[in-house]
Amino acid sequence: MTGEEIVLGPLPKGITLAQESMRGKVWNVLGHTYSMKAASESSFAFETLDPPGTGVPPHVHPTQDEHIYILEGVFTLYLDGAWETAGPGDTVRMPKGLPHAYYNRSEGITRGLFWVSPAGRLAELFDKLHDLEDPAEVVRVSALHDVDFLPPGSVEGA
Repeated sequence: MTGEEIVLGPLPKGITLAQESMRGKVWNVLGHTYSMKAASESSFAFETLDPPGTGVPPHVHPTQDEHIYILEGVFTLYLDGAWETAGPGDTVRMPKGLPHAYYNRSEGITRGLFWVSPAGRLAELFDKLHDLEDPAEVVRVSALHDVDFLPPGSVEGA
């Protein structure tokens, strides 16, 4: 991570090359690696690298639609009361307000291209979560940035 503040405005033209992140922004969030691919006030995109056994517990984005394009591996997903899987080439759609979660329950890595619209405060949140090790603090800080985690134990299998 560069420490440079992300200032969102119109989408800048250009190319974010494979294996690179936009403006050098890379975050470590509880074992996941997030690399910024595009950022503007209207949308925010990042690639994830998720080692086996990692995941993001059930949560809600009350003001953002979220999508995942699966690049590698199989994601186990909780989508509004149902468990499903998605693999390479699949696109997952999670409208704002929909409780959702994703996990890598396989033996290999998973990679996905995530994007949210509007961008909201997600890039700012990732700056705050970078290298935090306490899950309770991640939940607390996330709530201040429009990402609301469901109470532990409220979703069977999560």
